[in-house]
Amino acid sequence: MTSPSSPTSSAPGAARWSALQWGTLLVLCAALFLDALDVSMVGVALPSIGRDLDLSTSSLQWVVSGYILGYGGLLLLGGRAADLLGRRRVFLTALAVFAVASLLGGLVDSGDLLIATRFVKGLSAAFTAPAGLSIITTTFAEGPVRNRALTIYSSCGATGFSMGLVLSGFLTEAGWRWTMLLPAPVALVALVAGLKLIPRTPREKTEGRGYDLPGAVTGTGAMLLLVFTVVSAGSAGWASARTLGSFAGVAALLAAFVAVEQRTSHPLIRLGVLRSSGQVRANLGAATFFGSYVAFQFLVTQYLQNVLGYSAMQTALAFLPAGSLVAILSTRMGPVVDRFGTPRVIAAGFTSLVIGYLLFLRIDLHPSYASAILPSMLLLGAAFAAAFPALNIQATNGVKDREQGMVSGLLNTSFQVGGAIFLAVVTAVVTAHAGAHPADKQAILDSYRPGLWVVTGIGIAGLLLTVSGLRRRRPSYGVLVASSAGDRALTEAAREEAADEQVAVRD
Repeated sequence: MTSPSSPTSSAPGAARWSALQWGTLLVLCAALFLDALDVSMVGVALPSIGRDLDLSTSSLQWVVSGYILGYGGLLLLGGRAADLLGRRRVFLTALAVFAVASLLGGLVDSGDLLIATRFVKGLSAAFTAPAGLSIITTTFAEGPVRNRALTIYSSCGATGFSMGLVLSGFLTEAGWRWTMLLPAPVALVALVAGLKLIPRTPREKTEGRGYDLPGAVTGTGAMLLLVFTVVSAGSAGWASARTLGSFAGVAALLAAFVAVEQRTSHPLIRLGVLRSSGQVRANLGAATFFGSYVAFQFLVTQYLQNVLGYSAMQTALAFLPAGSLVAILSTRMGPVVDRFGTPRVIAAGFTSLVIGYLLFLRIDLHPSYASAILPSMLLLGAAFAAAFPALNIQATNGVKDREQGMVSGLLNTSFQVGGAIFLAVVTAVVTAHAGAHPADKQAILDSYRPGLWVVTGIGIAGLLLTVSGLRRRRPSYGVLVASSAGDRALTEAAREEAADEQVAVRD
C-alpha cells in the first residue's frame, strides 16, 4: 500500500486516494469534530448546569471560556511541538488526554472542578488541532488535492460545531452530564484507530532548531493572560486597576515575545509569515468570524430558553437547520474554492453571516420561528460552510512542510482567542445593560439587544477586512495554475515567503 506521505499518492493529478489515506483523514476529522463539538455542545446545557451547580451567568461563561482559554492560549506551543516532537506522537498523546478529561468532566460535582476539566480539554485540543491539520497539509500536495482534503477536514469541524448544539439538546433532556461524557468513548475509538491508521513518518532533524523555550513561555503567557483579562474584566471592571495592570502585563509579554522571536535562530513563530497579507487576513478573519458566532450562540441560547421558554430539545431543533446546511454544503466547497479563490469565498461567507445577524435583530417576545429565526439560521449555516474551509486553505497553502504546524497553530489560535475575547466583550455589554428585575422577560431581551449589535459590528468588521483583499484581485490562494507544459505557478503566499527569506538573508 502506498504511503499517504509519498509523492505518488498525493500528486496533484492523483484521481484516487488509498485506503490508508482515507483512514488517516477520517481519524483526523473525528478529532476535529470532537474539538468543535465540545466548544458548542455545552451551549444548550448551560442553563441546566447553572441550576444544578448553582452558577451565575458570569460563572457559566467560564464553562465556555475555560475550554477556549486552554485551547487558544497554548495553540502556538502545540503547533511548534507538532513540528519538533512529531505530529503523530503529539496528536495521539493529546487525544488520550482529551478522552480522560471528558470522562472526569461528566463526574465532577462542583463548578470549579468542571471549569478545570474544561481547561484541560481545551489544552489537549490545542495540541490535536495543529498536529492534525499539519498531518493533512504534509500528506496531500498543495493544489486541488489538498483543497479537497482540507475541505472535508474543515467541514467536519464546522459540522461538529453546528451539530453540537443540536446533539446537546437531546443529551441535556437526559442530563447535562451526558454532554460532558459523550466525547470520551468517541475519542477513545479515534485513538485506537489512529494508532493503526496514522502512518509513522521519519522524525525531522532538530539540530540547530531547538524548542525556543523563552518564546514558548512569553507567547503562551501573553495569550493566556490576554484571554483571562478580557474574560474577567466583566466582573472586575474594564477600568479597574486589576484589569489595566493585566493589560499592561499582556503588552509586556507580547513585547518580550517579539524580541525573542526576532533574535532566536529557531523561533516559535517566524514573524516574516505575518508579512503575507493573505496570512493576516486569514487570521483576523478567523478571529472575527468565530468570535462573533460564539457570542451570538451564547446570546441566542439564553434568549430561546430564558425569554421564549424553549426546552433544551426545542433549542436544539431551532439550531438544526444551520447544522444541517453546514453538513450538506461544506463538503462541496473544494471546487468552489478552486474556481473562485479563497478571498471571494470567505467574503461570501462573511456576507451571509452579517445578513443573518441583521435579520435576527428583529426578534421580540413573541417571534415567529419561520420568519424571525429560521432565515438567520440558514444564513449562518451557509456562512460556516463557505468560510471555514476557505480560511484553512488560505492560511496553510504556500507554506513549507516544516512550518505547517506553526501556521496551523496560529490560525487555530486566532479562532479560539477571538472566540474567548469577543464572548467576554459581549457578555460584559449584556451584563452592563441587565435590568434590576431578572424575572422581567422584556428587561432580559432589552439587555440582549446591545450584545447582538456588538456581534453584528464584529461581523461587519470581518467583512470589510475580507473585502479589502478583493481590491487587488489576488489569484486564488492555494490553487496551482499549470501551463500546457505542466509548469505550475507559485502561489502568492509562497512568493511572499520567498521574499521574506531574501530580506532575512540581506539583513
